[in-house]
Amino acid sequence: MVRVFLAGDVMLGRGVDQILPNPGDPRLWEGYVEDANGYVRLAEQANGPIHPPVEVSWPWGDALEALRVAAPDVRVLNLETSVTRHDDVAADKGVHYRMNPDNLGALTIVGPDVCTLANNHVLDFGRGGLEETLDVLVDAGIQPVGAGRDLVEAQRPAVVERHDGGRVLVFAMGASSSGIPSDWAATPGRSGVELVSEPLRAAAPAVVDRIRASKQRGDLVVVSIHWGSNWGYGVDHDQVALAHALIDGGVDVVHGHSSHHPRPIEIYRGRLILYGCGDLINDYEGIAGHEPYRDDLRLLYLVDLDPGSGETAGMRMIPMQARRLRLEHASATDAEWLRSVLDRTSRDRGVRVVLGEGNELALQR
Repeated sequence: MVRVFLAGDVMLGRGVDQILPNPGDPRLWEGYVEDANGYVRLAEQANGPIHPPVEVSWPWGDALEALRVAAPDVRVLNLETSVTRHDDVAADKGVHYRMNPDNLGALTIVGPDVCTLANNHVLDFGRGGLEETLDVLVDAGIQPVGAGRDLVEAQRPAVVERHDGGRVLVFAMGASSSGIPSDWAATPGRSGVELVSEPLRAAAPAVVDRIRASKQRGDLVVVSIHWGSNWGYGVDHDQVALAHALIDGGVDVVHGHSSHHPRPIEIYRGRLILYGCGDLINDYEGIAGHEPYRDDLRLLYLVDLDPGSGETAGMRMIPMQARRLRLEHASATDAEWLRSVLDRTSRDRGVRVVLGEGNELALQR
C-alpha cells in the first residue's frame, strides 16, 4: 500500500506567525483588526495563555507524533499563506496571510513533500510575494504546485518518488468560487495560480489531457482543488461533475479544500473524493459566528492506496482540536461529533463513517 497524508488549509501567517520565534510585520489591512497580535489575544481569551516565542513545533502539537506513528509515504497540504517579507498588499482583499520566511521551520517540521498553492491567499502580497514563496519552498526541498512564474510552471505537477519505485503525481488548481481573484490567474507571460474556468465540468477535458500527458504506467495521481464556499455541508453539482470526470480520466484521489470545516466524502469507482478537508492550522480561535460547524475540530487524513489499481484501500481520519493555536487530540465526545456529522452528510454518496480505536474515524463501505 501507498499511504498519503492529505491536509486541508494550513495557515501559518497572521496570529500564528506572531507567536513563532521570528514574528514578521504584524500590520494588517482588515479594518477591524490592525495588528495580527489581536488574533493571538482572541485565542488566549478563548482557551488560555500562550507564551511567545513558542517552538516551531507548537502549531502542530499532537499531530506530529500522530504522523510519526502513521508513517505516510507522501505528505501533501494546502499552504494557504504567502511566505514573504513583501509589502505589496492586495488592496482589493479584506484578509491577508503571510508568514516570515525565517519561521519556515513551522512548516518543514511536518515534512511536507508537496505544498499546493492554488488558493486565495498565496498572492496576498503580490506577485513578488508569490515568487519569494516559491523560492523559499524550493530551497527547503518542498515542491510547490498550482502556482508558478508562468502558466507552464503553474500547471506542472509535483512528482514524488515512492519507495516501491513508482511515483505519485500531484496536480493543483483553484476555482473562483473559493475567492481567488481572476487577475491572479497565471498566463504564458505572467506569474500566478492555476485558475480553472467555471463551470468546472467544462474544464475537465483540458485537465484530463494534461494529466494523461504526464502520467506513466504505475503512477498514482492526486488532484488538489481549492473550491467552494467556507461554510455549509452542501456540495455543488458542478464540483461533483468535475470530480467524477477527473476520476473517469485516470485520477486516483480528489483532494478538495477551502471550507473551514470538513465536508462530505465520496467513493466513486473505488476512488476517494474529499469535497472539503477543512482547515488544519489557523488563528480563528475566539472568532464568533459559525459555532454550529465546530471549526475548532480538525482532521488528519491518511489514505491508503492500492499501488496496482489506484483504488482506495482504506482511510483513517485522526481528530484534532485547536487550542491556544496548537493541535491537540480531540476528546472521545468530539470525535463522535465529527463521526456523526461526516456519516450523515456522506451516506448519500455511498460512504459510512465509523469510530475506530483511539477515537480515529474510518470509512465503511
